[in-house]
Amino acid sequence: MAGLALAATLAACGKAAQVEQPGSAATGDGLEIGLLLPGATDRWERFDRPLIEKKIRELCAACTVESVSANHDVATQQRQVSAAITQGVKVIVIGAVDSKSMRSSVERARKAGIEVVSYDRLVEGPVSAYVSFDGERVGRLQGEALLEALGAKADGGQIVMMNGAATDPNSASFKKGALSALQGEVKIGKAYDTTEWRPLNANRNMSGAIAALGADNIDGVYSANDGLASGVISALKAAKIRPLPPVTGQDAELGGIQRIVAGEQYMTVYKPFTLEADAGARMAVALAHGESVDQIADTTVNSPSTDGIPAVLLTPISVTVDNIRETVVKDGMHTVDEICTQKYAADCARAGLT
Repeated sequence: MAGLALAATLAACGKAAQVEQPGSAATGDGLEIGLLLPGATDRWERFDRPLIEKKIRELCAACTVESVSANHDVATQQRQVSAAITQGVKVIVIGAVDSKSMRSSVERARKAGIEVVSYDRLVEGPVSAYVSFDGERVGRLQGEALLEALGAKADGGQIVMMNGAATDPNSASFKKGALSALQGEVKIGKAYDTTEWRPLNANRNMSGAIAALGADNIDGVYSANDGLASGVISALKAAKIRPLPPVTGQDAELGGIQRIVAGEQYMTVYKPFTLEADAGARMAVALAHGESVDQIADTTVNSPSTDGIPAVLLTPISVTVDNIRETVVKDGMHTVDEICTQKYAADCARAGLT
């Protein structure tokens, strides 16, 4: 009944996917882990969620996982945390929608004796562990790649910055890293914080930038991820800007890789999600068994509320048309067949993928 109650509650808040294992909560001897992800986008549903669930299954036969999406809504995620507390899970793995707004929920969970692993985004509050990628390095890779793509225009050219959501602390890290490469090299004509990381908002922002700066006065676009890049590129196409200026990205989404092959997007940052999911799962299982994460964490980080959080910070990889096969294809993130659909057949041939 307890397991059914949590599944029902979480399903009411988002998409629930329960992973049944021997020794579940119904027998009273299981270890329940709540996996609370920010959205049901391609990245979270195709990679992070199934990878984390699979690794937990491998590590802990007695563990069950209740996974949900908050659909980018803070109130929904707060209710999901409350449901997990009521259920009495051992550990919550959370990719926060809003790191600051979720602080009180994290505090309630810890007061209830529940360990919290902050996944991908460093949530405020007394978290037990954190796993992500080096955000400043991500931004620096993007900024350096954009300068390379700009060529001679890197000397005083004008760009638009399409940053991520201000509620996501990773956005600040990406921006800081990008500026470390871009400042003093290019003029930043317009800069936006894109609410909820939504491509539609990026599209609107880019349309506004084109209207304000002029279609002929945008030499490149720093886009914080592939989703925003899709909105940016749609706006550039709608304005009939040809050739398209170089646009950056992140997450190595299938659509982003296809746009790179087609010459519409210059690069993306590949973050091997298998490594991130592996570390997050190992931290969750260790904490569920009352063990330290010190053998897993290789560094510590500080949040605005908590110092010395055990952390794993992984290394991102820059991907352009020249190294798609050696990165995302080699690692099995995308196959050549997935990338090279009929629409992109000629582009893939030119890129040497087929």
